[in-house]
Amino acid sequence: MENILVLLQAASKSDDFMQSDMTIRHMLLHLSFYNSIINHEMLHRDLFTAIQYSNAEIHDLNDLKNVIPIEGIKFSSNLSEISLSLLHGFIYIQLDTNLNEGLLINIADVEKGYRKNNLSENEYSVIGPQVAFVEDLDTNLNLLRKEIISDKLVFEEQIKGSISKARVVIAYMDGIVNPQHLNTVRQRLMDLDFDVIFDTSTLAQIMSDNSNTPFPLIMSTERVDRMKFNLINGHVAVLSSGSPYVISGPTTMFDFFYSPEDFYLPWVLGSFFRLIRYVGVTFSIFASPIYVSVITFHYSVVPRALLGPIIESRTNVPFPPFLEVLFMEITVELLREAGARLPTKVGQTLGIVGGVVLGEAAVQAGLTSNNLIIIVSLSALASFATPIFKMANTIRFLRFPMIFLSAAWGGLGIMIGVMFLLGHLLRLKSFGAPYLVPVFPFRAKGFKEFLRLPYSLTWNRPGFLRPRFARRYTVRKHKDIGDDYNNE
Repeated sequence: MENILVLLQAASKSDDFMQSDMTIRHMLLHLSFYNSIINHEMLHRDLFTAIQYSNAEIHDLNDLKNVIPIEGIKFSSNLSEISLSLLHGFIYIQLDTNLNEGLLINIADVEKGYRKNNLSENEYSVIGPQVAFVEDLDTNLNLLRKEIISDKLVFEEQIKGSISKARVVIAYMDGIVNPQHLNTVRQRLMDLDFDVIFDTSTLAQIMSDNSNTPFPLIMSTERVDRMKFNLINGHVAVLSSGSPYVISGPTTMFDFFYSPEDFYLPWVLGSFFRLIRYVGVTFSIFASPIYVSVITFHYSVVPRALLGPIIESRTNVPFPPFLEVLFMEITVELLREAGARLPTKVGQTLGIVGGVVLGEAAVQAGLTSNNLIIIVSLSALASFATPIFKMANTIRFLRFPMIFLSAAWGGLGIMIGVMFLLGHLLRLKSFGAPYLVPVFPFRAKGFKEFLRLPYSLTWNRPGFLRPRFARRYTVRKHKDIGDDYNNE
């Protein structure tokens, strides 16, 4: 009995674990269940109603079982069976006269959360699960409970917003998450004094270590599989009612360039595509500034074979390279914003037709050169390689100060911009953890996260999270079957 009580008390650390009592004809019943994954209609209609309105005498668990019109009821006093069944949506009922044993009744909500207009749209992946979070908090908790079937997953709920009274839930893996990071999130939520919580993005800005940076310091995702991976690694997640996005931290800048698709592909392909993203981000930020710098100040670095075509393409352009690039970049941003605000099919048509028509018209009108059209187009495409939308916005923004610096001082201006950017990044933190780790502070082992290495080399959780339990799985070397044939 004591072991069962200890098990139920440990589960009660999570706010979605419910324990209640029910009295039937002077017989006291103890009920235990996870509120986020049960079917509430079955609980009230098939369970409570059947027990309350039954005329049968209930003296023991067998009498209680005969009263409940649900199949598959089983007696159990096994701790592991009780724990696993509760995590799968069972309710555990004990009689006050016999706390050593109870009934396990399956009232799981099987359909909740899946395929109810909750497909991932902004973080689309060709392979892998497509399930995304929705605006309903209970559905989101249900999704996490179904994906992480462990009593280590803990939910802590708070009410935030003096007017909105929004439900905010902290989610973490007990025994894995670093207590310092967890206490940081708890304290920042407790200190929160806001009238209306519109979305988790509002929470992310308020809880951020630095609100004066264009870089996202807290991960925001709509994908269930990404948040599942973050929680298992040791992140602290925050969910809010009315928001289809879940935030988590601490994060590094490099986390925003990882895609769940990397882990569903062979590690060679996953590493290749991750490198493509790094190259794309670099090209997106520096392509246009380098063009302005070279055409304005550094003609000598252009090969002689290319110098002629470049001069010829700019013969009819009356503007200096700076204004030419600025005009094209602003045009691309206007097309992108207009396409994002219009319905999907209309937005796609506008982006394609607008880009082709305006680009061709600008060249014929002498407002820009063919070379710049190619550079700006590739730069815009490269910015879409970033899996997280907020980081993609940051990359789009960084391009403009770099263009101004390159127009003012050429290559020196770009270097000044890079130095200021690095200095800013070195000072950033996410929930107290350095934003540029493993580059700064330098962690040699952390560099294996830059690529999607084989699972045999990534059995530890990221070191910068300082998890209480670092090992994710055990690597075992399997004997080659061919050796057995050779030995024979």
